[in-house]
Amino acid sequence: MYLPIMPTRQPRRSRRWTGSGSLVLTGLLLVASMPLLPARPLLDPETEELLVAAVEAATELDFYDARCRRDRSGRRVDNLNKELVSRFRMTVLQVEDGLFPERSYRRVRERLQRESLARLKQAGGCKGAKKAGMPTRLRTRYEDLMERLDRLP
Repeated sequence: MYLPIMPTRQPRRSRRWTGSGSLVLTGLLLVASMPLLPARPLLDPETEELLVAAVEAATELDFYDARCRRDRSGRRVDNLNKELVSRFRMTVLQVEDGLFPERSYRRVRERLQRESLARLKQAGGCKGAKKAGMPTRLRTRYEDLMERLDRLP
């Protein structure tokens, strides 16, 4: 007895795009990956100055706490970062990279640290700064700037 002959399946044809079709696909993928909103929100010059001042104040207060109180938590910069993210959809790093004249967060931090250290030395070190009321002034400045950020529309 003979087995019936069954037709064999034809090999599948490749559905790979060739020619200009792959260019169209690449273009669509590029457009889809572009952000819908600009990387940095449009801010007026007064708000930009306020953000720069707030970053400077938070950094200086954290530097004082780290140097003189041995508190390396970076609490003020963290709190400012939370505020910036929730209100402006930007971070402290983006402020340092985009709004400071150096346009580099590393150079900004180095400069702010140098300036803070110079002010601390000028005040007579940690003890002299504490006697002169430097921590209170730094904290008041920081809290005032944070309050001004809260009042922004």
